[in-house]
Amino acid sequence: MANPNINLPYFDLLFEEFGKQNPEALEAFGRHVHWGYWDYPAAADGSISDFAKAAERLSRRVCDAGKVGNGKRILDCGCGFGGTIASLNERFSDLELVGLNIDERQLERAREQVQPQNNNQIQFVQGNACELPFEDNSFDVVTAVECIFHFPSREQFFREARRVLKPGGQLAISDFVQAETFMPVLKFMGNFIPFDIDFTYGKVDSNISLTDYQNLAKTTQFISKIEDDITVNTLPTYPIVRKLLHDGKLKKGENVTLATEWLSRLGILRYLILSFQVS
Repeated sequence: MANPNINLPYFDLLFEEFGKQNPEALEAFGRHVHWGYWDYPAAADGSISDFAKAAERLSRRVCDAGKVGNGKRILDCGCGFGGTIASLNERFSDLELVGLNIDERQLERAREQVQPQNNNQIQFVQGNACELPFEDNSFDVVTAVECIFHFPSREQFFREARRVLKPGGQLAISDFVQAETFMPVLKFMGNFIPFDIDFTYGKVDSNISLTDYQNLAKTTQFISKIEDDITVNTLPTYPIVRKLLHDGKLKKGENVTLATEWLSRLGILRYLILSFQVS
């Protein structure tokens, strides 16, 4: 049952489609619930299977930015159905893996889908990314794949990540970031389309630039390490997402996703992988 205090309409739609055993929804978002990454976007074939592989590649790129390796303790915030945890579990050994999410429904599916292998340990924990229920200096890597815009505060999340990371630890995220020149335009547009965004994706805060992230890192005692603009590599995601929203009869979702696609194609909205090291 959905928690009335958690507003994530697209997850409500996914659970509805999973309940119908919708094969496209299960293949596209049964493991990862985020955009895909294509090394050669022109080679994307528009299929669900191609998208699922691309979503796995994006997860791996974020983890690689965080310098994941054997024997580390890793926290994945906003872990969804455990896709990033599953990927790490398959690729590495002797890991302590913790997935955190505010929505217990997602965690229930993650626990069903992801079983430890390669001498790894896995735990899924319900909690708020801005109030991490973990001890200081307890993780080597913290990740947040395409979810930080849902958190109550990016700054508070960074402070919490800094607190739980060991000296020299790594924070790796992916996020939609505004081109600074166009931020006033996007703020103006936001006055007209917030309901469509909320109706489909829930509360989303995209009012941030790369400079904001650089300043946030300094404020919270991180060193900026990787700033990888992969916008072009994510573009084949949009037709897939729009089709699934269309099939789910979410016209407003189709419209806001199309608008996001064009803002991305025009370079106004950028998709970045960012990593930071404890200073």
